[in-house]
Amino acid sequence: MFLKILLLVLFFAVMIGIGLYCRKNSTDVNGFVLGGRTVGPWLTAFAYGTSYFSAVIFVGYAGQFGWKYGIAATWVGIGNALIGSLLAWVVLGRRTRIMTQHLDSATMPEFFGKRFQDEPLKIAASVITFIFLIPYTASLYNGLSRLFGMAFNIDYSVCVIAMAILTGIYVIAGGYMATAINDFIQGLIMLFGICAVVVAVLKSQGGFIAALDGLSRISDSNVSETPGIFNSFFGPDPLNLLGVVILTSLGTWGLPQMVQKFYAIRSEKAIETGTVISTFFAFIVAGGCYFLGGFGRLFSDKVDVAAEGFDAIVPTMLSGLPDILIAIVVVLVMSASMSTLSSLVLASSSTLTLDMIKGHIIKDMDEKRQVRLMRVLIVVFILISVVIALIQYKSNVTFIAQLMGVSWGALAGAFLAPFMYGLYWKKTTKMGCWTCFIFSTVVMLANVMFRPSFPAIIQSPINCGAFCMLAGLVIVPVVSLFSTKPSPELVEGAFSCYEKKVLVSQREALSDAE
Repeated sequence: MFLKILLLVLFFAVMIGIGLYCRKNSTDVNGFVLGGRTVGPWLTAFAYGTSYFSAVIFVGYAGQFGWKYGIAATWVGIGNALIGSLLAWVVLGRRTRIMTQHLDSATMPEFFGKRFQDEPLKIAASVITFIFLIPYTASLYNGLSRLFGMAFNIDYSVCVIAMAILTGIYVIAGGYMATAINDFIQGLIMLFGICAVVVAVLKSQGGFIAALDGLSRISDSNVSETPGIFNSFFGPDPLNLLGVVILTSLGTWGLPQMVQKFYAIRSEKAIETGTVISTFFAFIVAGGCYFLGGFGRLFSDKVDVAAEGFDAIVPTMLSGLPDILIAIVVVLVMSASMSTLSSLVLASSSTLTLDMIKGHIIKDMDEKRQVRLMRVLIVVFILISVVIALIQYKSNVTFIAQLMGVSWGALAGAFLAPFMYGLYWKKTTKMGCWTCFIFSTVVMLANVMFRPSFPAIIQSPINCGAFCMLAGLVIVPVVSLFSTKPSPELVEGAFSCYEKKVLVSQREALSDAE
């Protein structure tokens, strides 16, 4: 117990110390929200990865999908690395950095407003962000309850409040730069921790080959009659597995707190390096989490999933580990949750301040007042998320849990296609964006309230979210082709940033001179 507490105290002290150290870099909006657009590749890549993976994945998703799909759940982690990290950086990284700086936009809603010169579009994007980021923020606390109960035997409420306060301190003090530096440290903990945990759990089952053999002997007639289905290449349900891969991988392309990381990249070299680092991080962390969860059924004699739920699987797998590893796991999950929480509250507060309050509710706001308001809103958002998390924990309000499940799908479904086409395609119209916004939010909310009425294949919030994202990629171009075209001056003004001439080294381009 002393060792566990010592590690936590040290962890919290470092986080707060960094927040106070970075205070000097967060005196204006650009510094507080984007770190002055001077963040290097390692910090940006780790900030992206740690915002991507939280306790929801380590405890909830890894246990749930590992139980459902067996070792094939590892495909989710591979998809997260290749689609959610590698392709996201390649497709969005450079163009996002260039156009957002050209348009002087610090948030995704602000990008929509300036790219399409439509103030209502910016406000709509802000409202969607606010509505769906708050329940997503509250869901981060869920994965902590069982782990802290197992490790410390303390009340879940104490854990939630402590984590919220400590995260709030360093985000309020240091803004994006403090978040990025802390994300780097938390990312290192996550890399080391997941490797240690996977090795320890497999060793407890006699090693990798023995664990695979044990998995091949498990059958579940409710899932499949095929022998050894849980250690097969694609598992018992490849179609639904594909839906999980699409939602959790492609979804990052439209999440405000993820895309905003590209706004702050320092240089071309940082993009190249960051792409490699981010992909490697996702392979290890996401791949390791889902790979670990794939062996969950080996512990079926110790956990009653029907009674305790999927969230009990991973804590049960870890309960027999040595104290030092349990301490590392607790810090790992705290790192994953605090990094994502800090990213979400910063995105929420900046969006509400810059896109809704500034210029609409309060007409004249100087830089210092904007930063001060964002700090106040961070406190408000954290308080709301804590209240929601505690209400759900104590009363098991199912509606809140469902809303948390559709948050990712609604945000990514609404924003992914409009944002990507806005960066690449000059014929994208504001009507195409509006249609995608309305379609995804209506479909996902309807999925919460009228799920039994949906076709079987998209009754699951995960499949429904994947459907909305893919549908958006069709809706935006089709509607854009049949709606009023944007003015040539607007389009050329936005895309002129890509035509600007810059000097590069000869290894990047050959010159005509001999």
